[in-house]
Amino acid sequence: MPSARASRYSVFAIAREALRQHQGWTRAWTSPEPRDRYKVVIVGAGGHGLATAYYLGKNHGITDVAVIEKGWLGGGNTGRNTTIIRSNYLQDPSAAIYDKALKLYETLSQDLNYNVMFSPRGLIMLAQTEHEVRGYKRTVYANNLQGVSTEWIEPKRLKELVPIINIDGPRYPVLGGLYQARGGTARHDAVAWGYARACSDMGMHIIQNCEVTGIETENGQVRAVSTAKGRIGCDKLALVVAGHSSQLAAMAGFRLPIESVPLQAMVSEPVKPCMDVVVMANTVHGYMSQSDKGEMVIGGGTDSYNAFTQRGSWHHIEETVRALIETFPMISRLKMLRQWGGIVDMTGDRSPILSTTPVGGIFVNCGWGTGGFKAIPGSGWAMADLVAQGRPGPLAAAFGLNRFREGRFIDESVAAGVAH
Repeated sequence: MPSARASRYSVFAIAREALRQHQGWTRAWTSPEPRDRYKVVIVGAGGHGLATAYYLGKNHGITDVAVIEKGWLGGGNTGRNTTIIRSNYLQDPSAAIYDKALKLYETLSQDLNYNVMFSPRGLIMLAQTEHEVRGYKRTVYANNLQGVSTEWIEPKRLKELVPIINIDGPRYPVLGGLYQARGGTARHDAVAWGYARACSDMGMHIIQNCEVTGIETENGQVRAVSTAKGRIGCDKLALVVAGHSSQLAAMAGFRLPIESVPLQAMVSEPVKPCMDVVVMANTVHGYMSQSDKGEMVIGGGTDSYNAFTQRGSWHHIEETVRALIETFPMISRLKMLRQWGGIVDMTGDRSPILSTTPVGGIFVNCGWGTGGFKAIPGSGWAMADLVAQGRPGPLAAAFGLNRFREGRFIDESVAAGVAH
């Protein structure tokens, strides 16, 4: 049975509810018990899984869908990142899917009738070595050919955009930067909540606290998933679980070329507005932006070991903060407010996997590494095409599993210098 439609959010709805003590609001999404069978089961109620469900309904009319999650909605990497959004990638397939995501982000609040707080404040990737200068200028040329608007800016212009930056760093002076004015941030929780609300409104089931314990196949075709809430049959199964992708693939009897590592981030105590762009410093591997609440949102590199912990190591905190203090001396006096970590799934070429699998009816979306949040709408759009049609559309075609066997790597680790 389809769920009751959610209340439409608007200034008029707020005024109306204010007059009746806010008694008329409906739940943003329902929490039903699972049925025995669905046409499509999506494992993972993070941004990518929910976006896949949403575009299955919106673009393909498939609403007999269950999105199952072992924990709570958006409690994985979607709620554990630094919210950076950009599309200035070098390789053509990467630029295409990330720019699709950015374009969808630009109208996502209107599309979902939910404020995802998208903020196109601009993003700068600092060049602090001559090698980076050459690399980023090359990216500008590639982006122009791809139809992605970016530009190279000199140190003087960069200082105007980021007054708190130290151009003449003690180890790595700032030589310029790759600037994408359309880049920025969004509210990570709101993205997940907005998609969940829209999916529930279409009659899809979002089932939390429903861990997958096994995958049932017959004659090379998926039949069902075993979960903490019982057996759920399905015609198609989409695995969209980031760092736990290898574990679910093993349940289905195949392996994935990914490794899972912790990635951590932190925020400082809030301060008055001092930085209205996102800055990434890849040579020293630190990146920073300021949240709407005034906190400095800080991230760095992945830990050097494989693990499934949602926390990071202390030496990475020290290394990241030390590097950023050289570039932004003013943050040296700030206290850290909180720290968290996520489990990122890394491929050898640091590009994602959107693919069919050796088991019929099972599709996989993983390998986004440290760049998953910015890709959510584009990833969901491409994954929905793949699940609905049984074959990849133009956005997903280059990201199949067969590329590793054929040597067709999409090497963003070398091209972009960093996959964030």
